[in-house]
Amino acid sequence: MNLRAIFLLTGWVALLAGCASSGPAPVIERVRPQAIEHAAPPEHAAPIEVKPGYYLVKKGDTLRGIALEHGQDYKDIAAWNNLDNPNLIRIDQVLRVVPPGSSNEGEVAGAETRPITPPVQIESRPVENKAVVTDSLKREPKGGTQPYTNEAWALLQKPAQATAATVPAATVLPPVKPAESTAKPMAAADIDWAWPTANKVTTSFSEAGSKGLDFNGTAGDSVLAAASGKVTLVTNSLRGYGNLIVIKHNATYLSVYAHNSKMLVTEGQTVSKGQKVAEIGSSDSDHPNLHFEIRREGKPVDPAKYLPQR
Repeated sequence: MNLRAIFLLTGWVALLAGCASSGPAPVIERVRPQAIEHAAPPEHAAPIEVKPGYYLVKKGDTLRGIALEHGQDYKDIAAWNNLDNPNLIRIDQVLRVVPPGSSNEGEVAGAETRPITPPVQIESRPVENKAVVTDSLKREPKGGTQPYTNEAWALLQKPAQATAATVPAATVLPPVKPAESTAKPMAAADIDWAWPTANKVTTSFSEAGSKGLDFNGTAGDSVLAAASGKVTLVTNSLRGYGNLIVIKHNATYLSVYAHNSKMLVTEGQTVSKGQKVAEIGSSDSDHPNLHFEIRREGKPVDPAKYLPQR
């Protein structure tokens, strides 16, 4: 056997050995793709019911800001809602913002309910006309021989049917115009208001703009309490107000003093009208000024309608 034949034989043997050691070729099963069933979208959560006297917490809210918007002390709101930490509230949390039992909850406190007695039904029946004419002969009325007219005869025969002319016309009185109230609707009862500073007003109240009055000034000028009351908030956590003081004067009215440089009172402190509570500054503002608000039940009103004439 020559060398070439040996090489060919060796190659065939190696090829046969390789085929014997390898397993069968894998079989790929092709499955026809099926349509993917999309899961139904999750149902939207039911809207949260917010009753009168309650507030639904939104993103960015703070308990102090909520209290200011509703004219309350944030500590009271924390107590009404059993909040151990006033700084921890969550989105979509429903908070009571009026005192328990308040009429603002949609309930009338002390209202008495009584059963309504149905009116007595009075049966009405047509009046029988017993004066029936049995013949066409018109007879004279007894006791007189004076001539009479057909209209008089008809009236005698039917006394229950009086003509409009026999009934005196009712006197119609003109409606009484209610007396106009002389009370000033914008006046805050039992509050003796004063100006919070002697400085000049630079910006007036506007529903669409400033929610109060802005005063010019120099850093360090005095900020005075506009009326006697209790300090319910001393903070710098409300954006746009800087160093802020809130004084509550009664259950309805409070006053707001913003952009202070130095605050001279603490929460819970009682102050008198004209007492220095802060100094004018530029906190959260581009220049020294005082922003002053009067709020009625948490809603800003025009201070110029409350403050005395200068």
